[in-house]
Parts: sequence; structure tokens; C-alpha cells
Amino acid sequence: MVADSQPGHIDQIKQTNAGAVYRLIDQLGPVSRIDLSRLAQLAPASITKIVREMLEAHLVQETEIQEPGSRGRPAVGLMVETEAWHYLALRISRGEIHLALRDLSSKLVVEERLELALQDTQPLLKRIITQIDQFFIRHQGKLERLTSIAITLPGIIDTESGIIHRMPFYEDVKEMPLGETLAAHTGVPVYIQHDISAWTMAEALFGASRGARDVIQVVIDHNVGAGVITDGRLLHAGSSSLVEIGHTQVDPYGKRCYCGNHGCLETIASVESVLELAQVRMHQSMSSMLHQQPLTVESLCQAAVKGDLLAKDIITSVGTNVGRILAIMVNLFNPQKILIGSPFNQAADILFPAISDCIRQQSLPAYSKHISVEQTQFSNRGTMAGAALVKDALYNGSLLIRLLQG
Repeated sequence: MVADSQPGHIDQIKQTNAGAVYRLIDQLGPVSRIDLSRLAQLAPASITKIVREMLEAHLVQETEIQEPGSRGRPAVGLMVETEAWHYLALRISRGEIHLALRDLSSKLVVEERLELALQDTQPLLKRIITQIDQFFIRHQGKLERLTSIAITLPGIIDTESGIIHRMPFYEDVKEMPLGETLAAHTGVPVYIQHDISAWTMAEALFGASRGARDVIQVVIDHNVGAGVITDGRLLHAGSSSLVEIGHTQVDPYGKRCYCGNHGCLETIASVESVLELAQVRMHQSMSSMLHQQPLTVESLCQAAVKGDLLAKDIITSVGTNVGRILAIMVNLFNPQKILIGSPFNQAADILFPAISDCIRQQSLPAYSKHISVEQTQFSNRGTMAGAALVKDALYNGSLLIRLLQG
């Protein structure tokens, strides 16, 4: 997040307590003040003060709770009030930008997908600001109070300062001050996170890893990377949080990567790299069913599932290369589960065993024997990952305090 200053000790306690109470109301509501006091381990007087401020700010609302089997007067419960508060979720990817208004419950109000040329006479930063301004103009009739902006994108990012050091596909991006510029332009806090890390947070908050304390999520797409949840929190959440497995060298004589190195995992396992390899190898296997239709991720996975030897070998190779890196990560983090987010999941029956075999063979048996390899619930399309950044800022109290203070 791009912030004005860090809170003092007393303010930090207030922020943490308010975030904890809001999280309980959001996840359990309607919930009584008595239960909040017990669950948050805060004195009733503290709960009363925090709740009063949230009610006055219209962040929570009261409702009646009828206890099961009770014939007495209904209790008063609390639930979040979300519809009057909006945020802008932004996702930048190869050649396109997604913009969406969501309310604080993460419900989608409106979303657009627009072209964002890889090369242009105008700098990328200026083009992003123009797209945001025009989006607000088009949808001003739907916009309630804007609370924040959440941005997810690939690249080498400093999430604290909001500086984008480098981005794949957009070669003009060097030390782009995206967070600071947008915060000054809009007057609201800006949360920036690598799209893979944000997706990992979304799965932990709403998806396939909800409730798990230790998770590794690997994304194999146009980019290759991983997010790690350890003890319920995103690893290195305050700085560069992506675990850069995509830029781990696996072939010192391999293709040059945009990061400047050669033979990175991303140059071997990314969608583009895999399709390039498949195109070359098709000339060596004229009997492959890959010749029967245009070569895409979908046709490659379909051929592999149908038993095509070349397609199966290519998908297995992806799993093996990723699995070798994952085996090291298992030894480091001892996760409960591993999530795979990838268009290659269309051939999960081939991809996942290849990954699992590497993990079992190359990591500690005590760590690997109980690990499950599963699919992510969401995809890395649209703006759902940005919802996790705003929800996290509400739960840790940083955004919540700003809203309480008006």
C-alpha cells in the first residue's frame, strides 16, 4: 500500500483491534456484541466503542438474531454494510486491462476488459491513468463512495512504495511510480500486488485454500511464479511477496528471459514457451493429433488427455520442471497443500502426477507424504484477485481506520 505515514503504537493497537472486530462481523455476521467480545478477546467496553464508530460510519448495521429454540426477545446482531462503499479493482496483463467497480463485500458492480497496447507513443503510466479516468466517467452513475484502488499485475514490484521496477511485455516500464501517482491523482489509498500473490491471497480468503495455514500456490501461465501462505499470512506481505520460481535458472544455456538471465523456468514452462516447444517437436512426430487443428493450450491438453504421446510428454515435462522447484519449496515451507493455477490444468490428470512424483522423490518424506496437489478455485482472469487486497486491508485495519476517520 502507498501510505502517508506509519501509525504510532496506540493507533496501531486501535487499528489492529478494529480490523479484528470487522473481520469477525464480516465472516460470522450477524453476530452479537457478547460473542464479539469473547471471540476477539476484547473487553465489552472496547467492543462497544469500536462498534459504535462502525455504526456511525455505516460500515456495519444492526439486525435481529433469533436464537434456535428461543421464544424470548430476539438478540441484536451485527453485520457488515457494504453496498454504499466501492473500490476500483484493476488488473493489467499482456495486451489488456481489466477495470471493475466492486463493493466491500467483493460483489461486482461493473467490469470492463479493454485493449492495452504493448507498445505506444505514450508511457504506460499515462495510459493507465487515462483508462481509469474514462472508466469513472462512463460509470459515474453507478459509483458510490470510492474507498481505494487495488491493482494486480505481473512484474518486479515493490508493494510498499508502489514502484514497478520491470514488467514483462511492456518494455518501456522502468521504475514506474504507479502507486504514488495514482494515490495523488485520486486521493484514495492504492494497494498494489503481483497478480500471482494477489491470487494466492484470494484463494486463502475465499477459495481452495481457505482455512489452511500453510500453502504454496504455483501459477503456470504467461508467467510462472508462486505465492506462499505461511501461518495464515502471505510470505513477505510488506514487500516483494512473489516467490520468484519463474526466474530460477534451470538451463544456463537456455533462452534469454526478460529479467536478464538465461534459461529461467519461465522460459521453459510458460504458455508461450510450451507452445513454441510443441510447434518444434510436431515436425518430429507427424503422426501426432496436434497436426489436426490449430495449436493452442486447449488443443495440446485435449490431445494429451486422449493419449497423444507427444502432447503427454510435453505436459509431463512441464510438471517435472515445476515439480523439481516445488520439491525444494516443500523442504523449506512444509505446506499442508499445493495449489496449481494454470490453463494446463485442463490436463490435470497428466500434469499433477508429474508434479507429485517429483515432490515425493526429491523432498523429505515426512513433509511430502501428506501433501495434496489441487486446482485453484479461481482463475487469473478479471479482477477477483484485487478483491483480496481490499479485504486484507479491511481485516488488518489499515483501510478500515481511514474509512472510520472519514
